[in-house]
Amino acid sequence: MGRDLYDAYPQIRDLYQRANDVVGYDLAKVCFEGPASVLDATVQSQPAIFLTSLASLEALKATEPEAVENCVATTGLSLGEYTALVFAGVMTFEDGLKLVQLRGQAMQEASDARPSGMVSVIGLDVDVVQSLCEQASQLGFLKIANYLCPKNYVASGELSACEKLVDLAKDAGAIRLAPLAVAGAFHTPIMDPAVEKMRPIIENTQFSAPKIPYISGVDAEFHSDPVEIKKILIRQISSPVLWEDSMRRLLADGVDKFYEVDPGRVLRGLLKRIDRKAVFN
Repeated sequence: MGRDLYDAYPQIRDLYQRANDVVGYDLAKVCFEGPASVLDATVQSQPAIFLTSLASLEALKATEPEAVENCVATTGLSLGEYTALVFAGVMTFEDGLKLVQLRGQAMQEASDARPSGMVSVIGLDVDVVQSLCEQASQLGFLKIANYLCPKNYVASGELSACEKLVDLAKDAGAIRLAPLAVAGAFHTPIMDPAVEKMRPIIENTQFSAPKIPYISGVDAEFHSDPVEIKKILIRQISSPVLWEDSMRRLLADGVDKFYEVDPGRVLRGLLKRIDRKAVFN
């Protein structure tokens, strides 16, 4: 991913070289060539997605500078918050990449210590999914970890409970069920060991007040105090992602045009499920 951006813009080639210097290996090669088994591993995927997202942002600056200059708010889904914070000037690119690399390592270690996973559940109301998670949790820890859009949620927990949820959700009429290609139960207390490892690292990283209003997926609220942003970023590792609430907050505040800067096109699909009138570029 990202090879087309790398080939098209000199400033993006410089960004990839800076990234290689930070992580200590050829991250560009991992992004461009994989293989999937390497790229899908949390310790590689988080830096790779972060880098590709910021490369996409650089491309947007080149093609639609007015969109960047007139931006009224920024946010990101899970890992995407780090991209948003670099864009907002809260942290440097290098510091953001260091945090993302260490975050991926810490989350991988927490996952290895307690085998777990995540399951996407589409087509059921939130109260139904919550009830099914409670039933499945008789076999192990399980909670909704991502509130993405109406009838689109991700449950996160121990593998036995995830497997039970799939069976229960099928019987309940779910339209689609899919285990996610992630190392473990992100955005749940299973990640508490990663929280404790990342806490001193985040606390000791230089943060500035955002130059662009930033909204966190932890509470769907705007944050401007660097100390509070550090606290929320620490909480984010083990807290559910309130993506739908974050989008509704922006819509309620009058935001009428959105830009997605990441390797995919998932976010625009989620927004259309939240508000069909929203404009996404």
